[in-house]
Amino acid sequence: MELKRIEIPFVFEFTNDNGSSCLMDASPEIGGLNKGFRPMELLAGSLVGCMSIDIIAILNKKRIEPELYTMKVDGVRDESIPKAFNSFVVELIIDKSIDRELLDKTVALVHAKYCSVAASLNHLIKIEYNITQQ
Repeated sequence: MELKRIEIPFVFEFTNDNGSSCLMDASPEIGGLNKGFRPMELLAGSLVGCMSIDIIAILNKKRIEPELYTMKVDGVRDESIPKAFNSFVVELIIDKSIDRELLDKTVALVHAKYCSVAASLNHLIKIEYNITQQ
């Protein structure tokens, strides 16, 4: 993987080994140009992306393919430098036809055992989740 500065002062292109890329930038408060994701946004997105891959994989093994699937994430950060995340609230919005007990067990299992991003975060970071079925 590679990070390359493409515009002054803080616009970077992050490219993986397959050639996919995304832009990163700093906040305007410190001179950023709003041309990409902030690194902390990518971290929050990585958490819900990882959880989603695992949740859908488990549901698919049970022959369940959700038609509706959205995951939202709100991160709460410390006020002092380094302004690290201290908690996340994750909301899964999914089909109402899927058994709620199965969803609760699946999300808990993914959070506790399978999500490598959650496992890589500081264990002091609290991760809560809510499930909304529509």
